[in-house]
This record gives sequence, structure tokens and C-alpha cells, in this order.
Amino acid sequence: MRIAMTGAGYVGLVSGACLADFGHEVVCVDNDPAKIAALEAGRMPIYEPGLETLVADNVRQGRLSFRTDLREAVAAADAVFIAVGTPSRRGDGFADLTFVHEAAREIARSLVGYTVIVTKSTVPVGTGDEVERIIRETAPEADFSVVSNPEFLREGAAIGDFKRPDRIVVGTEDPRAEAVMREVYRPLYLNAAPILVTGRRTAELTKYAANAFLAAKITFINEIADLCEAVGADVQAVARGIGLDGRIGSKFLHAGPGYGGSCFPKDTLALAKTAQDHGTPLRLVETVVAVNDHRKRAMARKVIRACGGSVRGRTVALLGLTFKPDTDDMREAPSLSIVAGLQDAGAKVRAYDPEGMEQARPLLPGVTFATDAYSCVAGADALVIVTEWNAFRALDLERIRQAMQVPVLVDLRNIYDPKTAAQHGFAYHAVGRAGSEPPSADHAQ
Repeated sequence: MRIAMTGAGYVGLVSGACLADFGHEVVCVDNDPAKIAALEAGRMPIYEPGLETLVADNVRQGRLSFRTDLREAVAAADAVFIAVGTPSRRGDGFADLTFVHEAAREIARSLVGYTVIVTKSTVPVGTGDEVERIIRETAPEADFSVVSNPEFLREGAAIGDFKRPDRIVVGTEDPRAEAVMREVYRPLYLNAAPILVTGRRTAELTKYAANAFLAAKITFINEIADLCEAVGADVQAVARGIGLDGRIGSKFLHAGPGYGGSCFPKDTLALAKTAQDHGTPLRLVETVVAVNDHRKRAMARKVIRACGGSVRGRTVALLGLTFKPDTDDMREAPSLSIVAGLQDAGAKVRAYDPEGMEQARPLLPGVTFATDAYSCVAGADALVIVTEWNAFRALDLERIRQAMQVPVLVDLRNIYDPKTAAQHGFAYHAVGRAGSEPPSADHAQ
């Protein structure tokens, strides 16, 4: 099939490359000439494991190309995917649909023959209706259908998620559109990936509901971690104990400094705002948002307590800046709040991240960036592990301790064994583990 992908950002580029790898002819269109020029030169605008090779292979085989002009790509396409950004709108947290609406108007002016318009961007309930209205208003004679096909891609594992999905959600009540979407995903039939066909609004809400539920699981185990610290329990054992229950499951039960990234923060806000607008407030989701925001700020106070109550004039080394490993994404990363809190308390912050430092530099003024983990900790008064990159899981702890001025290790991802850390001479502070300092009164919710 011939597919046009509007937007060559994270979702558009990964989806376009994977669809091309299925054998479809895909054109990724973006209005940023610099981004398109970089892609044509083989340079990826994002870090995602395996993406550079996947893009290069499909460009070489003629199935994937990049353009800045949408018109020709849409005119030749059987399906046009909208994969543009939907950032949180300032003031109320609702999703900003400016780019989606602009894409709809531009697509409408270029339609030739029956075409399926697919919203791949994460959009609030009713967006498909508005996209359809815009296209009909712009091109009254056009023959088209608008379908919701939300993405469920995890940064750092997006290619695998696209090629081996848990489910494919297609929101349409048009048999012609359903047939086209089944053909788009037909190469996945060997994987027996279930295609769930629903109404368009149901599909739109499914994406938000999924992310809100996962965010709630993370927030729940983080609050249990605080209780574990207060009573002398081990949150990792608690998580395993409840995760073995098939009704709960073990995923997203890893205590840490709070969730971040491009999806959970903005999607929970947008879902809460949608519910408020419709008179059915989601109090649980609203609380998840508030607790998570508070937690990220509280992590700086946790580090300060581990340093004896003051970090003024001291050097704190941070390993990991991105919101999760295997990505360079700094959006809503816990490190942003942690660094701000430490700097406000008078600390000098030094940091290292395997992939995220280029994105982090403009966001973290005053931070000194190191070239590797060991130079980052040299002479530091405390080491804080913020992101659980694999490169940080087997550090030479003896070398680390000898390089530091004061051997304080604050492990916000629980990647080290407390006994092992203690044997190497560290004052070890983890999240939700016995021996870790309980939260202060101002952390109570």
C-alpha cells in the first residue's frame, strides 16, 4: 500500500519506518526542512535503539522516503497518517490540537480518490469528529474516512512494540476504512496480533485510559515505597508479592523518582481536563498527577537529607538525566526537578547521561556535564542514580568510592544491593527499602 506519514517525529518516524519494513511504500512528510535534510543524510532526530538501521535499510530498498511537501504524497496515498505533536496547552493542560488541525486542512487540499485519514497522534475524545469536519469544510467533494489508530509505543522499545504489538486498536464504523486498516496491518497476521475495531471515540479514549492506568500503577508503588521506608519494609519485595497476582501483574511496579516523558504527564492532564469539561471529573487521575509532580520535587529533598541536611557548596553527581533509559528524551524528566531543587539548596551539580546530554544542556543551566560516569563522580560529595541505564548497573563501586570526596550513594532506581554498597563503604540510600530514610513531614500527601 501507499502510505503518507504526516510528521517525522518520534511516532511518525518509527511508525513510518516499521510500515515500510512491512513492505508498504511510505513517505514521511515534515515541514522542518532541516529535519528532512538530516533524515535524507541518514541522521536521526531522536535516539531510539535500532531506528537508524531500520530507516537506512528501507531507504536503500526504496520503500521509505522523506519530503517537506505533503501534496504529492497525499495525492498518491491509500492511507494518510497524522502523527504530529499534541503538547499540553498552557493554562489548562488540555492537548493543543493546532498541528492536528493544520495537518487536516493541508491533507484536505491534496486528496485524490478514496483515502483513509488516520489519527496516530494521541488526541482527546472527539478529535476525529473535528478532523472530519475540517476536511469536509475544506474539500466538500472529497471521498475519505477518518480513523483513530492510537499508538502504544514505549520509548526505547518502540520498534519491537510496533512489530509485536499487544493489540492494534482501530476506531471506525466504516467498512471501507476497516478493510484498508486491516490491509495496512496484514503483515502482522503471523504474530496473531489482535485487531480491536471500535467506534472512533472509543479508540481515542482507550489510549488515554491505558496511559492513565499505567501512570496510576507507578504512582501507587511510589507511595507504597514511602510507607516502606517509614515502617522498615522492602518495596521491591512488596511489588513482587502483589505483582505475582495475575490480576495485578508485575509491570510498572518499580518504585522510583516519578514518571516523566512525552506521554504520561501530558496524557493524564489531558484526560483529567476532558473529564472535567464533560462534568465527570476523574479524581483518581487528578490525584495521580498531583502526587507525581510532588514526588519529583521531593527527590531533591531526599538527596539533601542523605547529605546530612545541607548540600550548600557541595558537589552532587547525577548519573542519568533522561526520563528513562534507551532514549534521549528529557521531557518532564525527574532530573529537571531534582537538579532545580539541588541548585536552589546551593549545590554544584555535575551530570552524565549516555544519550541525553545534548537535549539536557539548554534545560539545565549551571550544570557541569561529564564525559563518563567516573569523571562525573570525581571529588563529589554524593552520587545520585536518576536513570537506570544498563551502563550504570555494573559500575566499579570501589573505583567510584575512591574517586568521591564523600561516599554517599542515593540510588533512586534501586539498581544496587544495599549490602554490596555498604561493603564498599557507601552510605546507601534507596527508594522504599529498609534502612532508607523515611519521608519528611512535608512529603505527606
